[in-house]
Amino acid sequence: MRFCPLIPEGGRVLDLAAGSGRHSVYLAKLGFSVLAVDRDAAALKTLAQLNSGLAIEIEQLDLEGPAWPLADRSGLFDAVVVTNYLYRPYLPLLPDLLAEGGILIYETFAQGNAAFGKPSNPDFLLQRGELLDFAAHHGLHVLAYSDLYQAEPKPAMVQSVCAVKGVLKGRHPLQFQG
Repeated sequence: MRFCPLIPEGGRVLDLAAGSGRHSVYLAKLGFSVLAVDRDAAALKTLAQLNSGLAIEIEQLDLEGPAWPLADRSGLFDAVVVTNYLYRPYLPLLPDLLAEGGILIYETFAQGNAAFGKPSNPDFLLQRGELLDFAAHHGLHVLAYSDLYQAEPKPAMVQSVCAVKGVLKGRHPLQFQG
């Protein structure tokens, strides 16, 4: 919610690992055109039932298969949103999905989360500074970053980044009231 004002009006947004579509529905109600992808057919069925009259395209894709299923979508999105999901082999491919001026909004569980429950497997927990290093390595300009404990909606260690590819389209970070 905090970073949506940075996405160009009417922009195309990818909700990666969308699950039942909480973020997809929110973004579509703000006027964005959303592509919601997930490998879980049951979750996407729930989203399809909520999708009445909204600009949400739904695709079931294997996000952890041997081939990157979004390879043909390079530069198509004004924003890519990823929450509570981490699959490191395809992480470096996310910036390619962004158009110039596109926003990456990424938030998931971080090191230390095992103290609060699942996920606890280090393969699914970001290391300290991992998203910050990722953004810098891929030439993204970081607008906001955090690596902290959150109490709500449930206790967890969470890391997040909001970064732009190139220069923001039509909006300046100083105009952002987040």
